Amino acid sequence: MKTISRREFARNAAAAALVAPAFIQNMKRPAGMPIAFSTLGCPGWEWKKILDQASQHGYLALELRGIRNEMDLPKSPQFTGEKLKESLKDLDALGLRISDLGASARLGEPDPGKRSAQLDEARRFIDLAQRLKSPYVRIFGGKLQAGQTMESATGRIIDGFRALHDHAKGSGVTLLIESHDEFTTSQSLLGILKGASLSTAALLWDAHHTAVAGNEKPADTFRQLGKYVRHTHLKDSRAPRTGETDRRYVLTGTGEVPVKETVQVLIKGGYRGYFCFEWEKRWHPEIEEPEIAIPHYARVMREYLAEAG
Repeated sequence: MKTISRREFARNAAAAALVAPAFIQNMKRPAGMPIAFSTLGCPGWEWKKILDQASQHGYLALELRGIRNEMDLPKSPQFTGEKLKESLKDLDALGLRISDLGASARLGEPDPGKRSAQLDEARRFIDLAQRLKSPYVRIFGGKLQAGQTMESATGRIIDGFRALHDHAKGSGVTLLIESHDEFTTSQSLLGILKGASLSTAALLWDAHHTAVAGNEKPADTFRQLGKYVRHTHLKDSRAPRTGETDRRYVLTGTGEVPVKETVQVLIKGGYRGYFCFEWEKRWHPEIEEPEIAIPHYARVMREYLAEAG
């Protein structure tokens, strides 16, 4: 198989992104910008509109994090019975893939009853990912509960990975813990990933969280965690202004998060996964509409990928 340099990869990606939307809609794309967006960013869109917008703006993949009002994807009518076959045909017709499924399962949950439910959710998402030909399911470590320490929570998360290993192995699906909640530093995540040491356990690098909550530079994070990174979440934000209490998510490249630097670090490090836009519109309805944010991200990433070469 012919290999290409990072410079060629970025140049080809940028060129592919210039193709007219109508042309993109009517043919499969064997290559293009390695970008995806999460359906978390478009909670009001129907399935066909999600696909249409992804295709129009040069996306190659989708991260599924709820469809309309259904967050429990295995229960979504879109992915049950004969509808599942139709959905796969819809994706194939546009050359789109499912990069990963976003489960809410928390492997650090200490309560036995709740923990059982969390592990069951992860298993159901693994089964659906296999049917959708998606290689990854995202899970969380979870927030620390009363009486928990980082050490005890880390142990529970590792035990959770091990409990799910037999279900995941052989399925072609890997569980990705996201850098999230208390687990936003390289040190905290390394403890989990090294401790688990499983072929079915890897990392979804949410670079916003490691930079903003973990106070790490992208190069430092990747140097320590790069070999575990299989997928990414990229988004931008700014610090709260007068009268505000929280950071606000803003259009890519207009805030304070080093998104461009992260892309450069990933390309230089040989990353070959998707650069996934996680626009948290479902949780933050006040931010820009997906009709604005999703095309904007594609335009900005075209520039970033070209420059990173």
